[in-house]
Amino acid sequence: MQLATVSESELAVMRQHELEVQELAQGLQRLLIVRLSSMGDVIHALPAVMLLRRAFPSATLGWMIEERWSELLCAPGTPRLGPRCAGRPLVDAVHAVNTQAWRSAAFSDETWREALASWRELRAADYELAIDFQGAVRTALMGRWTGTPALIGFESPREHAASLFYTHTVAAVGVHVIEQNASLAAAVAGAPAELSPVEFPLDISIQESCDRHLRQHQMQQFAILNPGAGWLAKQWPAEGYGEVAQGLRELGLRSLVNFGPGEEGVARAVEQASAGAAEAVPCSLSELIAFTRRAQLFVGGDTGPMHLAAALGVPVIALFGPTSPTRNGPFGTRNVVLRSPLSSATESSARAAARSSRKRQDAGLLAITPQQVLGAARQLLGSSLA
Repeated sequence: MQLATVSESELAVMRQHELEVQELAQGLQRLLIVRLSSMGDVIHALPAVMLLRRAFPSATLGWMIEERWSELLCAPGTPRLGPRCAGRPLVDAVHAVNTQAWRSAAFSDETWREALASWRELRAADYELAIDFQGAVRTALMGRWTGTPALIGFESPREHAASLFYTHTVAAVGVHVIEQNASLAAAVAGAPAELSPVEFPLDISIQESCDRHLRQHQMQQFAILNPGAGWLAKQWPAEGYGEVAQGLRELGLRSLVNFGPGEEGVARAVEQASAGAAEAVPCSLSELIAFTRRAQLFVGGDTGPMHLAAALGVPVIALFGPTSPTRNGPFGTRNVVLRSPLSSATESSARAAARSSRKRQDAGLLAITPQQVLGAARQLLGSSLA
C-alpha cells in the first residue's frame, strides 16, 4: 500500500494501529523475528531487522528461521546464542527449525523430538513480542506456538487467514518488499523507516578459502552468473549465460557459475557453453556470501543470490520475466533490470507462472538476448576494469 492511495479515514486507522503497536513495544527487552524462508525473502527482511536493532539496542533479538537459511544470520561454527559477534552480527539468538523435514515425516519420533526441543527453546527465551514478516498461516501459527503474548503482522498478509492469529496488525507502506518490511519495523519502533547497509556473518576461514580459490584460478576480477531459479518461468537459458561469459571474458572478467541443490546440470551446461570462460563452483551459503563480497558483477534472475548481491552492494544485471521488478527487483545497488514487454507481472500472472513453472518458460524472459546483457554489463562496469 502506498500512502498516496490511502483516504484520510484509512490513514487515521493506520496511525491508530501504529500507536497501539508502539505502546506495546515500550521498554521492550525480548523481541522475536519470524521469517522462516526463503533466501531472498530473508534477505528482504534484514534491513527491517537492522532498523529494529537500532531502535532497541539493549533488547535480546531472536530470529526463527529454517535451518537451511540460518547461515544468512550465523556463520558455521559460531554459537547461535550469546553476545553478537562477527559471525552473528545482527541477532542475539538464532532459532533454527526444519519444518520441511517435519512435514515430510510428521509422525516420526525424530520429528517430534526436534519440534519439542525447538518449542522448549523458544518458550524458555520468554519473548515479549514477535513480528511475522512472512505473512503465512504456518508462520503466524508458529509465532503463537512460541507462547509470545503479542504477535504483530501485516494488515493484509500474503495469506489472508494469517491475520486471524495476529494480536495487532500494521498496514504495509511502500512498493518494494524491502520498503514494506521496513514500514512494519518502523511502526513497531516508532521511528522513520530509514534503511542502512545489511551486515552478514563473517567467517575468516571461509573468506581465506575463497581467496585461495580465486588466486589459484586467476580470478582477480570476476562476475557471478546464477542460471538456476525456483521456477522454470524465471530461468534464462544456459546457452545465453555461456555466451555472456564469453563476452565478459573480452571485458576482462572471468565468470563463476553459482548453483544450488538440483542445479548442477544447468550450471555445467553454462560452463560448457562458455568455451572455458566460466567455472561452475558449488558453494555453501557462507561461501556464496564470501565470493559475492569479492565479485565485480552479478548476472541472474529473480532469485535469492541476486538479492544477496544487491544487499552486498555488487552491481547487478537482473533478468526478469513473470515477477515484478518494482516489488522484487535489486534494491540499494547499481543495477540494470532487463525485462521484455512480453512478460506480465501482475500478482495473478506470477501465481500462474508458479503453477506452470515445471511445464514452460516465460516467453518474455526468453526474448532477452546475450547482447542486451553484455550492453548492460558495459554500462555498469564502465572504466572500472583494469
